[in-house]
Amino acid sequence: MRFVGSGDAFGSGGRFQTCIHLQADGHTLLFDCGATSLTALKAQRLDPNAIDAVVLSHLHVDHFGGVPLLILDGQFTRRTTPLTVAGPAGTAQRLAEAMEVMFPGSSTVQRRFSVTVLELDPAAPTTVAGATIRSWPTKHGIPGLAHRLSLGGTTLAYTGDTAWTDALTELAAGTDLLIAEAYFWDKPVPYHLRHADLLEHKDQLTNARTILTHMSTDMLAHADRAAFELAHDGLSLTL
Repeated sequence: MRFVGSGDAFGSGGRFQTCIHLQADGHTLLFDCGATSLTALKAQRLDPNAIDAVVLSHLHVDHFGGVPLLILDGQFTRRTTPLTVAGPAGTAQRLAEAMEVMFPGSSTVQRRFSVTVLELDPAAPTTVAGATIRSWPTKHGIPGLAHRLSLGGTTLAYTGDTAWTDALTELAAGTDLLIAEAYFWDKPVPYHLRHADLLEHKDQLTNARTILTHMSTDMLAHADRAAFELAHDGLSLTL
């Protein structure tokens, strides 16, 4: 897996927006696809047309805004393999609206490949591009999901953006890796996780490993004091 983008919405630290590239058993998926993700994928020599599915945590631009560009790039580079976009309730409508705002007429054009949109139900595990996904609602001010994904014998948990909720302990339980937002160090901020929250609940998190992402300038300023591993753009892991 690779952190293609590990930044927040505003490019803090010169980082690309959220995009996590997962590859196993002949399948390639993304956790989130922020507006800068297509550029980041190409800069890191990762083929956008090899992506089978994008699994979205929520529909803010720094997590979702690259999906229209991913689809249109596939159209203009003669992609033929299907693409699945999976996310919270409202994903289908928001994707069509985003495409029309960015490139009028693009949401209804005929392409050589299909785009299937799945709206994930937290009550029901779903199979997406070979991966089993279970989701939990987040606390981010808009509909959002934290995801637990099993692929190729590895299980990952991803918080997306959310204030602390006790569901995160269930999300992370027994996983090989928890990818957690750490937007601020300890400053109270609505709808986001802080390093302080994760430290406070560290004993409740039974995952094997934790890596923090989606860090603001404030969090990056405290990087040398962090109690967990920190992501950076291009960080690659084998799990």
